[in-house]
Amino acid sequence: MSANDPSVVTLRDVAERAGVSVSTVSRALDERMPSSKSASASRIREIAQEIGYRRNAFASGLRRGQTAMLGVVVPRLTDAVMALMFEAIERASRKRGHYAVVATSGDAPDDERLAVERLLDRNVDGLILANARIDDSLPAMLRTQKVRHSLVLRTDGVSPSSLGDDVQGGYFAVRHLIDLGHREIAVVTGPDFTSSANDRASGARSAAAEAGIELTEERVIFAGYGIDAGIASGRRLLESEVPPTAIFAANDNLAIGISTIAAHAGQIIGRDLSIVGYNDIPLAEKLPVPLTTVRVPFDQIAEAGVGLLFDESSGAEIRKALPVLIPRRSTAPPVR
Repeated sequence: MSANDPSVVTLRDVAERAGVSVSTVSRALDERMPSSKSASASRIREIAQEIGYRRNAFASGLRRGQTAMLGVVVPRLTDAVMALMFEAIERASRKRGHYAVVATSGDAPDDERLAVERLLDRNVDGLILANARIDDSLPAMLRTQKVRHSLVLRTDGVSPSSLGDDVQGGYFAVRHLIDLGHREIAVVTGPDFTSSANDRASGARSAAAEAGIELTEERVIFAGYGIDAGIASGRRLLESEVPPTAIFAANDNLAIGISTIAAHAGQIIGRDLSIVGYNDIPLAEKLPVPLTTVRVPFDQIAEAGVGLLFDESSGAEIRKALPVLIPRRSTAPPVR
């Protein structure tokens, strides 16, 4: 085996056993090349497997200037939406012969920049960011440095982006509540520095205006995307002088938080208070009162996001996937 480490099987070991040159073995075992059907290539692969050869993809990638790895930055993996997004990106990456590696940033700009730098230090072939902010300096820096990248779920409006049509999704959610007969409607959305939060609120306002309903500033709350933000926002709305009969929560975590505080106040979801969530995480249909929500096509978004990395003509292209309303028992006509 290797003179330096007897436990490491090298290309030369395989070549000596097969009686061919190292370059012939390299071609036969190169995973980027179509597998040869020749008897010689088949024998080389059999010998490699028999003696335990493992190709060092990272080292060979560095030699040719590629590592077959894509870096993904998300705010946190404890958020089901971001975990689902990363899994979808991982599946889409594998289809293109790449592996996805993830770093988390906590939605903090300094940590986002550090996560990107660490991934670039590892020679990833491209970056996918799920944490973009409006007027974000990080994508701007990547554009200046000509780093191959795309944004998913959120956009800064400039870098190549793949996301759901959040304006349409917000419209679907509030239109559904209006069609059930609700007029006292409130919206709880994410941080105001995100395109997703603003676009979902914009779609909600469009549906309300179309029906002659005014969504006042008090009825549209920009919060976070976590359960605690839903609890705080839900308490504020339900304790208001004229509490809403229906709430569009622009994230399923927010909807869960609102449902929790409503239940503590003795309200029955789907009777005393209707709630629509967003994203359709797996937990949504398994809640005690299954959650009406807007389903986001994560796999479609991931496929487009990965594709944008390799599309040299994409420029500032923004690709949007259409969400779908999934009605369940958390929404019903108002009782008052």
